[in-house]
Amino acid sequence: MSTQDTTAAVPAGGDPALARRVATATLSLCDHSGAPLVDRDVLVEQTRHAFGFGNIGFSLVPLANDEVAGEDRERLELEARQYLDLFTITTLPFYWARFEPSRGRPDSARLLAAARWFVERGVPVKGHPLVWHTLAPPWLLGEPLEAVEASIRGRIRRDVTEFAGLIDLWDAINEVVIMPVFIKERNAVTDLAAVRGRVHMVRLAFDAAREANPAARLVLNDFDLSADYEHLVEECLAAGIAIDALGLQTHMHQGYRGEDEIVSTVERFARFGLPIQMTETTLVSGDLMPPHIVDLNDWQVPTWPSTPEGEARQADELVRHYRSLVAQPSVESITYWGLSDAGAWLGAPAGLVRADGTPKPAYDALRSLVKGEWWLAPTKVRTDDAGHLTLRGFPGEYRVTAGSVSATVTLPAGLVDRGLRVVV
Repeated sequence: MSTQDTTAAVPAGGDPALARRVATATLSLCDHSGAPLVDRDVLVEQTRHAFGFGNIGFSLVPLANDEVAGEDRERLELEARQYLDLFTITTLPFYWARFEPSRGRPDSARLLAAARWFVERGVPVKGHPLVWHTLAPPWLLGEPLEAVEASIRGRIRRDVTEFAGLIDLWDAINEVVIMPVFIKERNAVTDLAAVRGRVHMVRLAFDAAREANPAARLVLNDFDLSADYEHLVEECLAAGIAIDALGLQTHMHQGYRGEDEIVSTVERFARFGLPIQMTETTLVSGDLMPPHIVDLNDWQVPTWPSTPEGEARQADELVRHYRSLVAQPSVESITYWGLSDAGAWLGAPAGLVRADGTPKPAYDALRSLVKGEWWLAPTKVRTDDAGHLTLRGFPGEYRVTAGSVSATVTLPAGLVDRGLRVVV
């Protein structure tokens, strides 16, 4: 706990690259009768970030459903503590073939329980994805295209409606750029996209989800960050499709792309004036995947261990990656794709903790940013002779305590020297 005069300020307030993230407000403190709290010691502390520091919550679904016991439960309970101590938003899996392996028998109950588990702990949930050609259900293949489209629309309406209030943020459609020309495996979604076109598929997903839950925020998500994705966004906006945010994937199993490339990519998509979500981020802590691999799924190795050298590299690159992105005003969230190496995508050592549950340097490094440099720890300040104090920090929620009484204040993004009245 530190003591200052009349200003409570987050340490990163002096970082020029992050200055645009820091909001400033003059708090006018008063009691319930309206009398100002003059010349009083108060405690100010941050309780939540507005920025979305996310991760996937796939591995915690069994814990949320009380499906594990013994050592497995202890392992997941440790993972849950690590998760909740750092991340502020989660993504849950709605891959259609796994979510509904048999027609009409979706895994709704388990995902509802998982969504409630996160929401009850103050972590908003995103669903991923509603439409995707990969993991399309085999039972859909071979149906007439009209029936395929009706099934897609029905699936979206059913799930978005059932999860409304728990999940109001969705990757509405995933990887549309490659969707109509995908050749890895035959699937009904690609067949439909090849005939109807990309814009039709986006409209189908967005319209059905919007009808089911008008309050939902809907994201267009892709790994293809080339001009082809930009053209798709242009076509969709020209067609009147209301996109709430753009998702950019950055799986970097072949090595960190560097600040210059990542920032220039963000800037290219920021021109659309839409919030940007960095939806799928990974950095490995072992040997890098060879650069000649085009489809990351094609790299299959018996083991892919984390190494001390790789862990040091991962921590350094992760800090650089997050610093560069948080400094971009268009970016509203970053979702890291997996907390633990246990069950990591492609078996890669891309987690922030090892398979045995011990944190890697990358976990500690990220926490030192999210809950350190970018976080206002409990700070004692004194109000002036008018009951005012200055709060300077990252947008989010803060607790102000005077004596035995506390109040919550929200520091909005973009706030500069505006007054906020706080009743304590």
